[in-house]
Amino acid sequence: MSSLLEQEIYSQPEVIARLLDQETRHIEEIVNKLPPFDYVLIAARGSSDHAATYAKYAWPIMAGYPIALAAPSLHTLYHKAPRMNGALVVGISQSGQSPDIVAVLEEGKRQGRPTIAITNDGTSPLAAAADHVVELHAERERSVAATKTYTAQLAAMMIFAAALSGEKQRLAEIQRLPDAMAQTLEGAATLTQRTERYRYMEECVVIGRGYNYATAFELGLKLKELTYVMASSYSSADFRHGPIATIDSGMPVFLVAPQGATYADMLELAKDLKKREAELLVISEEQQILDLATTQLSLPAAIPEWLNPITAILPGQVFALHLTLAKGLNPDVPRGLNKVTLTL
Repeated sequence: MSSLLEQEIYSQPEVIARLLDQETRHIEEIVNKLPPFDYVLIAARGSSDHAATYAKYAWPIMAGYPIALAAPSLHTLYHKAPRMNGALVVGISQSGQSPDIVAVLEEGKRQGRPTIAITNDGTSPLAAAADHVVELHAERERSVAATKTYTAQLAAMMIFAAALSGEKQRLAEIQRLPDAMAQTLEGAATLTQRTERYRYMEECVVIGRGYNYATAFELGLKLKELTYVMASSYSSADFRHGPIATIDSGMPVFLVAPQGATYADMLELAKDLKKREAELLVISEEQQILDLATTQLSLPAAIPEWLNPITAILPGQVFALHLTLAKGLNPDVPRGLNKVTLTL
């Protein structure tokens, strides 16, 4: 019998199709009802924070709104709430239970700012604290490591970006996601044997940039929580500002490098790392950079750059799943972790 994690990974095209069907129009209605705002303040933790990191690129590029990521401990540990003048306050949480994320939205409402909750539980404290609630419709996520709730959060942020942009073709582009995800997962089935090579890997580096800066951090998290590999995540720009000195012969480096504005930079970095004898694992649909890799994590035909983080994470999820199994670990119960993490 397959693990819960595997079932949830392969359920993602269906989850995203359901989310698009049930929330696209709702999100458009929310956007139309919002009062004027100058910037967006997002509170999130873990994988949800990576969805927020995606929004740091998508919402300014698509609609011009700057994004600030909240520091929830200001509210719960230091009891000093910042001024939120001009903010749209957004909370992202799979469970909607974490007190520190709820506190940010409650403070936003106290200061008279519009608030939005994005959660898989429409009855949660986070939902209760918000003016508007967007549900993920991912059904219960039973495996501890988030997969379908992460991509559902990404999809929600994509719909918001499209709605805020006012460009109808963006919403049409989003409708391609379930098919693109299904094709990607079908192609990732060949990773089963290739993960055995990395059974004794203890550390690695994961690099992405732009829209896929979020993907680098989400893949790094999956490797850490499932396989216990110390995965360090960077943007390609930050990586050159010092951490590249840590690369020695044989060091595994994941490069998230689909087509788009960051591709040329990622290709140059791949060539540099190859000279340093790093072992490259490349997520891309571009053959030129895949040819530099020891392990190719291929994507199907290109989709618009602003959407490709939702397909780019899928080979990483499948890789992490099969590496977990190769190490003889339980993918559904990572050590020391609970499904719901309540941080103050």
